[in-house]
Amino acid sequence: MWRPWGSSKKSPVRRIHDTSSPFSCSSFKDILHLCAEDYSPSSSLPLSSAAKRTANVFHRVRIANSILRAWGETRPESNRKLLDSVSDRSVSVSIPDADKRIVVYYTSLRVVRSTFEDCKAVRSILRGFRVSIDERDLSMDSRFLDELKGILGKSKLSLPRVFIGGRYLGGAEEIKQLHETGELKKLMEGLSAAEPATCGVCGGYRFVLCDECNGSRKIYTEKSGFKICTDCNENGLISIKKQ
Repeated sequence: MWRPWGSSKKSPVRRIHDTSSPFSCSSFKDILHLCAEDYSPSSSLPLSSAAKRTANVFHRVRIANSILRAWGETRPESNRKLLDSVSDRSVSVSIPDADKRIVVYYTSLRVVRSTFEDCKAVRSILRGFRVSIDERDLSMDSRFLDELKGILGKSKLSLPRVFIGGRYLGGAEEIKQLHETGELKKLMEGLSAAEPATCGVCGGYRFVLCDECNGSRKIYTEKSGFKICTDCNENGLISIKKQ
């Protein structure tokens, strides 16, 4: 327990630190340096060791709070830079006929854990807004990969990739930052609401087994024997949109 301020005898009140002057700092780099400094009271009167330690603690806390407030005032500038970079990308890259929904290219495979976790986190964030989302799983159909390469003009891509209102926003890092700053919610305005019920045919996966090969990708005929089914993709699935 700390000792109460002053002694039992009546003594003048000693001020620890004057906080009337504002403090500004551009980063957290000075916190450790400031916290390491020893506090020297303006008064020449001696203080006990316990009171001096207490004064040091309060002095450092006030300095740290000032730094946090000053750093917080610089966040809007970084938000504007993020939005400007998003706007620059959306001008050059976009998806036609998707101005009222979200399009997400992702993977449901757990081969690369970090990629799977990013895809899962982004889908969870977007689903929380309850708007229409077109989720395109590259592990279900490789044609989604070719489609994404054609849109972005790149051969090597990381997942997920998000388009909102037909505009390209970026990957997991950009979506998380926009969500933290509250700018992502503004981009959701005007989008179509999500359908409350899950599809009874595909269960929300958007793919069903091929009727011709039952997912085996092989068809048998008496004339030519077994041959590869051409009505489905490499996984033996058909997109629900084709029905």
